[in-house]
Amino acid sequence: MELENINQTEKQFDEESSSVDSLETLESLRVKFLGKKGFITDIMAKFREVPVELKKEFGQKVNALKNKIETKIEEIKTSLAQKAIDAEIKNTKMFDYSLPVDTKTGSLHPRTIIQKQVCDIFKNMGFVVEDGNEVETEYNNFESVNVPKNHPARDMQDTFWLNNGELLKTQTSAAQNRILRTYGPVCKVIFPGRVFRNEELDARHENTFFQLEGVVVGKNVTVANLIYFEKAMLKSLFKKDIEVRLRPGFFPFTEPSYELDAKCPFCGGTGCHTCGNSGWLELCPCGMIHPNVLRMAGIDPDEYNGFAFGLGFDRLVMIRTKLDDIRYLNSNNLKIMSQFKTNM
Repeated sequence: MELENINQTEKQFDEESSSVDSLETLESLRVKFLGKKGFITDIMAKFREVPVELKKEFGQKVNALKNKIETKIEEIKTSLAQKAIDAEIKNTKMFDYSLPVDTKTGSLHPRTIIQKQVCDIFKNMGFVVEDGNEVETEYNNFESVNVPKNHPARDMQDTFWLNNGELLKTQTSAAQNRILRTYGPVCKVIFPGRVFRNEELDARHENTFFQLEGVVVGKNVTVANLIYFEKAMLKSLFKKDIEVRLRPGFFPFTEPSYELDAKCPFCGGTGCHTCGNSGWLELCPCGMIHPNVLRMAGIDPDEYNGFAFGLGFDRLVMIRTKLDDIRYLNSNNLKIMSQFKTNM
């Protein structure tokens, strides 16, 4: 009698499972046959009533039916999931990846455009382009560029320190020692990168900004060489000759140190909004590399000398676009950024 009950249960499951068309119906079927109050549980509860000579056969048949039901339910579940995926694909609008790109909807960041233009200019003048690390050692960021501990120049840069004693580099000069050691006493190298300072944010100051550092080292290098390269870069960037001037400055890693200003290319020096009505744009801290910096890089300052200069890409972007707030450059404001994609 109990063996016949197993066969009837199997037949009933076969009939009901053939019409399952949803996960909800499938779950109801599972509970009906495998749940705590389901058919299989009910059959197994009657095991004690089965004659001893039939217990083995009864147990084997119940287990076989249970396994069959579990396997079938998983198969149906997989089939229903695949049907759902197929239906979603069928109802999804297909996209042809071979179609031409719609260049009207995207653009490079203006800072990226400026960086590429400036790097290409210097590469055409024989410079090698290198990368720098964003996380640096205290030695590379300060000591190797002639800023020892307790030097007052450290107070000029509010540094982001890390728990391991390293820091987020405050200046692209942090790569100078590595660059000079790599390329030796005769080289022309630029190394752009992102720098970090714990600044109060306003229209002219950001805590994350982008610079480019350049070094030229050789024999008998002069300030005239420095001015030549800067004027050549400005001429290529602004498509016309730009008058420059040097003012005395102070940087621990250069001696003598200068601030290089460019006559405003927009007003010709008469004064405008871009130059703050001064007629000049502060552009480039620079100077002759300090002998201590060369010495720490393994270069004999009695035989070789050179100059170093820095450029702020954010500053150049603001000059080229007449953008009046540096914070827009890190804001991801597409409405503002997209207007510059065609006039850079």
